[in-house]
Amino acid sequence: MNKASPPFPLISNAQDLAQEVQTVLKPTHQKEGQELTALLNAPHIQALLLAHDKVAEQEMQLEPVTDERVYESIGQYGGETVKIVRIEKARDIPLGATVRNEMDSVIISRIVKGGAAEKSGLLHEGDEVLEINGIEIRGKDVNEVFDLLSDMHGTLTFVLIPSQQIKPPPAKETVIHVKAHFDYDPSDDPYVPCRELGLSFQKGDILHVISQEDPNWWQAYREGDEDNQPLAGLIPGKSFQQQREAMKQTIEEDKEPEKSGKLWCAKKNKKKRKKVLYNANKNDDYDNEEILTYEEMSLYHQPANRKRPIILIGPQNCGQNELRQRLMNKEKDRFASAVPHTTRNRRDHEVAGRDYHFVSRQAFEADIAAGKFIEHGEFEKNLYGTSIDSVRQVINSGKICLLSLRTQSLKTLRNSDLKPYIIFIAPPSQERLRALLAKEGKNPKPEELREIIEKTREMEQNNGHYFDTAIVNSDLDKAYQELLRLINKLDTEPQWVPSTWLR
Repeated sequence: MNKASPPFPLISNAQDLAQEVQTVLKPTHQKEGQELTALLNAPHIQALLLAHDKVAEQEMQLEPVTDERVYESIGQYGGETVKIVRIEKARDIPLGATVRNEMDSVIISRIVKGGAAEKSGLLHEGDEVLEINGIEIRGKDVNEVFDLLSDMHGTLTFVLIPSQQIKPPPAKETVIHVKAHFDYDPSDDPYVPCRELGLSFQKGDILHVISQEDPNWWQAYREGDEDNQPLAGLIPGKSFQQQREAMKQTIEEDKEPEKSGKLWCAKKNKKKRKKVLYNANKNDDYDNEEILTYEEMSLYHQPANRKRPIILIGPQNCGQNELRQRLMNKEKDRFASAVPHTTRNRRDHEVAGRDYHFVSRQAFEADIAAGKFIEHGEFEKNLYGTSIDSVRQVINSGKICLLSLRTQSLKTLRNSDLKPYIIFIAPPSQERLRALLAKEGKNPKPEELREIIEKTREMEQNNGHYFDTAIVNSDLDKAYQELLRLINKLDTEPQWVPSTWLR
């Protein structure tokens, strides 16, 4: 294809121009030529000439693909039925389609929602791409095609062989909302059909899935991106991601056969615990069989007369008990704690139903078997526990139930009908944690601080999918204000909750 003639000559740099000037000047004018050369070599003149070159290069872009040129090219495809379509593509924005190779052919395999390809309605899955802007595509690798398209913008002219597959009109798909339980970066995924169309996200992000037509690669938007990003992105489908994670775990287990036994070698804490140790009802820290990918979510606005219980979770010495007590002391009419159950005898100053629910051991064990306890344990031959009914009594009173629980209790609580709002109280840096504990008159050893930080990582890794939000407690007053802000927000804004809660 011929190039357009530039409206003015290209000048590579000021030195070349100065040399031209010296060449054409007569000997009598050599002095003036030297002065002109010095002038042309000045930085501001060179910048001006560089701008001149850029404008000239823009003027020398290829001429648009004409209809005559297209009609000439399609003759080479013999008796094939071809169609010609033109689509406008914005600079640096993907077209919104992926392709695959079938022998030498390049076939459109997917049309992504919100892209130029979908909006045009001119490209369809199964179409074979023969040419783009006069460039032959047949025989090219899919990566070559992607690179080619990424450099193109403006009007793109496609020569296609239409798909012979008769597809029914697409059914209107229902948008589902999911919470991601893993991090995803398409640039690190060798299996994503097109990295430019991949949607990156982090654990905890809400994703709006608008198409599951391809079970392996869903199309989705990230919460908050819908207005700024009209083109949907590709994310791994749930089953596909579960299969990949299962394979990854199998490979890791094969590499480290002794890994499963390492936990048995961990040092036990020999210190006596002064507080009651609660054990969750038939729950381990982590369900090894369950591969977490996505969880379907729905928006829920709590009723004014039925407040969600607030659950504070965190390692010891991170402030969750202090924050809970401060809320109870400052707003007694608003917050309350669940009355625990026990099998021990009532003391003289205690009131049944206010301090404890005093029950027989037989009744307590029957309630354990019936799954009525969120958590329970034994201390000095007496059973103690917090029941689901005790929490429900606080909710029915119109108050907000405050609980500090161990992570093992979260699964039971989340599977109940209580709709808990779970806040993880995390420690700050190791040095900042030392300073905070020093204010309380504590002087922890370095290994104790490291143990708290490591316990935090372990809790986030094994139970982070249960957390609604997190507060880093670097200052107790600020953490209290943030906690109060989050609780107040439950009254004014709907929150994402598991869809199973609302069914």
